[in-house]
Amino acid sequence: MKLLFSPTSPYVRKCLVVAHELGLNGRLQLQASNAHPINRDREIIQSNPLGKVPTFFTDDGQVLYDSRVICEYLDTLAGGSLFPRSGPARWEALTLQSLGDGMLDAALLARYEDAARPEAIRWPEWRAGQLDKIETSVQHLQARPALLAGRVDIGAITVGCALWYADLRFADFGWRARCPAVAAWYAGFSQRPSMAASWAL
Repeated sequence: MKLLFSPTSPYVRKCLVVAHELGLNGRLQLQASNAHPINRDREIIQSNPLGKVPTFFTDDGQVLYDSRVICEYLDTLAGGSLFPRSGPARWEALTLQSLGDGMLDAALLARYEDAARPEAIRWPEWRAGQLDKIETSVQHLQARPALLAGRVDIGAITVGCALWYADLRFADFGWRARCPAVAAWYAGFSQRPSMAASWAL
């Protein structure tokens, strides 16, 4: 199995954390890529017309994207339980995954405003609006600690990766002071071997 890789992509990290949790990380071959919203990587586009990472190649040559599809494939391959199969638990985990993915989408848009848009045409209100999506999401979790407590599934992993990326790119965001219950959860969850791992080529 092969995964197109970028060391700071939170969506790539999400897939790698899932693979680690499932004991599949040793089977993944990481391949460097240069995904960018403007200077698009033509090598990625040959396999994934969106030109994004993660892009995943199964052992039988099937191409999968995005992270939601890849993670569920890995869980099915390993016979895991990161995706509950049915009932309320499934919908709760998938909804929590969507919350985490939405936080990541917002963080990436804010990051692109800083790193990809020319300074003369940057839109501070747009950036602030994206970061506010992260704020309201963390506040939502702060008010509902049971949503995260004790779970290790695709929802918790995605939220964990979103908080990891917020720390990486927006060190002054300061969400911990405002959301101590989420901070306490993340302090414990981030110590899992899968979350604490680092990957490089």
